[in-house]
Amino acid sequence: MSAQASIPIDIGIPKKDREQIAKGVSKLLADTYTLYLKTHNFHWNVTGPMFQTLHLMFEQHYNELWVAVDLIAERIRALDTVAPGTYSEFAALSSVKEEKGNLEAKKMIRSLVAGHEAVIRTARSVFPIAEQANDQVTLDLLTQRMQIHEKTAWMLRSLLKS
Repeated sequence: MSAQASIPIDIGIPKKDREQIAKGVSKLLADTYTLYLKTHNFHWNVTGPMFQTLHLMFEQHYNELWVAVDLIAERIRALDTVAPGTYSEFAALSSVKEEKGNLEAKKMIRSLVAGHEAVIRTARSVFPIAEQANDQVTLDLLTQRMQIHEKTAWMLRSLLKS
């Protein structure tokens, strides 16, 4: 057996379907990584009367996103596709908008709500593809990610209520 020989993948999902799923999950990875960067940026730069609360909350959020990035990338690899891993790839794939400059705290919160909702929409868009391919592992990952992002968006929105 040569060093380049590989073992064919036979997990019950045809190659074409695995590639389609991985394409969608790659967008989820890009969204998650971009949201991670945005959240970490806001953690570093938040100021104002809610500083302590937001600084700690943003740290919890970016730590959770960092763990998620690895889980998502490993799912792409398990589907036998190369995971995107550069800033340029993420920028091309992500639907999460970057923020330039230093925002005030409430604008940071609004931006993060929009980011979490973008991730949810991306995850939801992959769901039918994975469902049709009978890919329960990806469906479980998508469901978990949507649940976390919906809860986080709700908590962030609640900070803006008067």
